[in-house]
Amino acid sequence: MKSHESDLLELARQVYTDACAKCIADVSDLRDLETIRSRVEYEGLSFLTISLPQFCKDFERSLAFGKIDSQCFQGFRKYRAIPAFLRGMLSQIFDVETGSVLNDPQNRQEVSVLVGAVRQICRTFVKVELDCTPERESAAISGFVNTEHDLALFSVSEDLQSRFDQVVDFLWSPLIQTIRLDKIRPRHGPGATADKLSGNQKFKWLTWHERLEPYFPFYGFAYPISLCEFENDLREEVQIVSFVPPDMELPVKVTPVPKTMKGPRIIAVEPCCMQYAQQSIRSELYRMIESSVMIAGRVQFKDQSGNRRRALTASRTGQMATLDLSEASDRVPHGLSLRMFRANPALQDAIEACRSTHAVLPDGTVIGPLRKFASMGSALCFPVESMYFYTACIEILLRLHQLPVTLSNVKKFALEVFVYGDDLLVPSRHARAVIGHLQEYNCKVNIHKSFWTGKFRESCGMDAYDGMEVTPTYVRNLLPNDRRQASEVISSLETANLFYKKGYWRTAEFLYKRTEKILGSMPYLSDDSGGLGRVSMMPAWITHSWNMANAKLRKRWNHKLQRVEVHAWVASPISRADVIGDYAALSKALQSVRGFDPSVRVKQNHLEETERYRAVTLKRRWVAAL
Repeated sequence: MKSHESDLLELARQVYTDACAKCIADVSDLRDLETIRSRVEYEGLSFLTISLPQFCKDFERSLAFGKIDSQCFQGFRKYRAIPAFLRGMLSQIFDVETGSVLNDPQNRQEVSVLVGAVRQICRTFVKVELDCTPERESAAISGFVNTEHDLALFSVSEDLQSRFDQVVDFLWSPLIQTIRLDKIRPRHGPGATADKLSGNQKFKWLTWHERLEPYFPFYGFAYPISLCEFENDLREEVQIVSFVPPDMELPVKVTPVPKTMKGPRIIAVEPCCMQYAQQSIRSELYRMIESSVMIAGRVQFKDQSGNRRRALTASRTGQMATLDLSEASDRVPHGLSLRMFRANPALQDAIEACRSTHAVLPDGTVIGPLRKFASMGSALCFPVESMYFYTACIEILLRLHQLPVTLSNVKKFALEVFVYGDDLLVPSRHARAVIGHLQEYNCKVNIHKSFWTGKFRESCGMDAYDGMEVTPTYVRNLLPNDRRQASEVISSLETANLFYKKGYWRTAEFLYKRTEKILGSMPYLSDDSGGLGRVSMMPAWITHSWNMANAKLRKRWNHKLQRVEVHAWVASPISRADVIGDYAALSKALQSVRGFDPSVRVKQNHLEETERYRAVTLKRRWVAAL
């Protein structure tokens, strides 16, 4: 770990130097670097991954409130009204004596650059994927259980439920009614399953939950083929399948996965047959909502760019607030959220049938029946929570304006709310009231990541201040030591390219050189080349000349494609033997050929081997030179 501390400490020094160079005024201070060095030596990596990000949260809250509160920046020595750490930058943003935000309209761009520099220094390492302490992991699991206990006490009044239902009738019912179960297309998800099936083995059915049978019949859904000709043979295949009654179903597997040193991400891994059914409904919900005239562009599942643009604009105009929800998926109540589908009883019952009712914790404890709709890991978690939050926000806005729930009123306020999962945008003038009333729907707003005053906004990966983007570049992995750490090598190079594009050239060069110690000299390549290499902001002819002049690079002229190519490292998926035959193979082939799963890229030998999920290795390939 000491070597990792040394690596990240040097990287932090380079980031600090580049951040200071980006600022117009001379804001560098060797005491800042000494503070970072001494505290990493004393506290370890937690200073970079926890303490500095907390410093940044206090910085953002101060920007939002217009003044540094006395409770902010705990653990950092003060210089008058501002922290002594990063004093050179902060003194250009806040009044040193009062701590108030300086208001100089002529200095807007410089202040935005300073805000971006502070955030880059403090948040560079916040997303490094590291195992947290057992105590923090245990606390995350306890939080999962406590949220479930909170849901046991949750209830809504008859009046609130009535208003919720009325909003649902105008928002979702016309769309929900169009979904037919006999038209949905099954598919498998890419991730792990509670029964430890992966790759091709997901197509070889061993268990099927009896609750699924009325809505997702095994004949025709698990094996989506005509049974007229093959029914007798298929019955032999089915003899190995266990049809599991509700009381014997495999529970979802609650699993902590590395996120940051502050705490893990908690997901609930679903059984294979449940995930299979959930994926089919999810696809229909996505298609239905994204094609709706009233809702399309306001509830998004795949494209975050709309919310990113709105957050950027809101940082300048102040008209929209960005709200972030904590424990979002785990706090969506089962009963109330399921009412959003009551206009289509068959679909409502099908969603209930493919919803897991129990969960097993890492220590083997089984809890249930679950009162949440679903946790992260369910394919239906994301669309249902988005629908739920959108409905709640519109009902709250109607109530704040003391308006009845009518189609025209719902349409009016549907234009003012934007949802992408747990990232919400609502009118700033109503933000405080919306936050208060969201508690009535069991939602918990993360005040530290929600902004409705000041010039800072944050949504869907867009951090903005006064109309300028101040999103930091994140280091997501520890620096690699050899080529066997392929994921870390790729991540390090991608991070270097992001820093380069941002103008943090010392930082980028540090990462480039670190990567070249492992891979050797790297060429300049375009983003779509498919190879691993440097990016450049110089004219193409200059970088092309550099590639040609670099004696360490292998080059050739491809007569067939009429282009210059270089021999570069390429990320290659790792495949494993994964043979299936009989009806499992036929089922997979038919899903691909008939378009059941058009997102899957089918390889010629896809019935004999599969790619390991998120596993790659590095190989040399000829790619187009820049």
